[in-house]
Amino acid sequence: MRTIEFKITEKYDCRQARDFLYDFGVSSSLLKKLKQTEGGIEINGCPARSIDLLHTGDTLKISIKNNGHMPSPLKNGFARPVYQDEDILVFDKPAFMPVHESRNHQGDTLANAAACYMESDMTFRAVYRLDRDTSGLVLIAKNELSAGKLAGKVKKDYYAVVSGILEGSGTIDLPVRRVEDSIIKRGVFDDGERAVTHWNAIKNDGEKTLLKIHLETGRTHQIRVHFSHIGYPLCGDTLYGGKCDFINRQALHCKTIYFAHPITDKKMKIDCDFPQDFEGLI
Repeated sequence: MRTIEFKITEKYDCRQARDFLYDFGVSSSLLKKLKQTEGGIEINGCPARSIDLLHTGDTLKISIKNNGHMPSPLKNGFARPVYQDEDILVFDKPAFMPVHESRNHQGDTLANAAACYMESDMTFRAVYRLDRDTSGLVLIAKNELSAGKLAGKVKKDYYAVVSGILEGSGTIDLPVRRVEDSIIKRGVFDDGERAVTHWNAIKNDGEKTLLKIHLETGRTHQIRVHFSHIGYPLCGDTLYGGKCDFINRQALHCKTIYFAHPITDKKMKIDCDFPQDFEGLI
């Protein structure tokens, strides 16, 4: 159970509790659950309804029940937590680890790793996902309120190593969709969804280039598809034309994330190191 207290200011004097909660980011579905939970909404320590009036100086408290079931703890492999508080958990996900369990991956996912660090009855809520072979930071919400407030609000710095020499900076604005007759592969097509990738070249060694990348949109395989399409596939990305001469998976790493904390609104910046295989490329 996550309990959060708010001090009511003049702005919400004589307004209903639900007005404050909606403005804070509580969804209608979460508000319904709060109303159905004993002690879900309290004003000044007393049970309250969402339609009860607030007054300046009141203490409004909500208690969020974590329904659902966390997968079993990680059976093998390793994922390193780099930040944790009452509302969020951030992992540095290694390459070759899926985020979610599937038929072919039971007990070896990031969801299983999170089970080692979170209460067993918490639902696994990854705010976004990384491909199995992409390494880097994944942000996990510990409750429904945090998940709702963080959705679509996290900025990420990706780093990639591509084959060939790129210099300066640029933007790739090309639509992406799934390739027909494939459940995995994506490509650039006129009837695809708009996809925008911004990049800056950091350095090159005459054969390959290290890029810092920011996504304006978040299409599946967007970075991999865009750079393959313009003739600079990611090293190790055999699905999109990359060669495994230097690394045996796509050279893509989510190194830094930026977001406002869902409860305190504090500006957060979390960073991680490059993994060893990626470090060897650069």
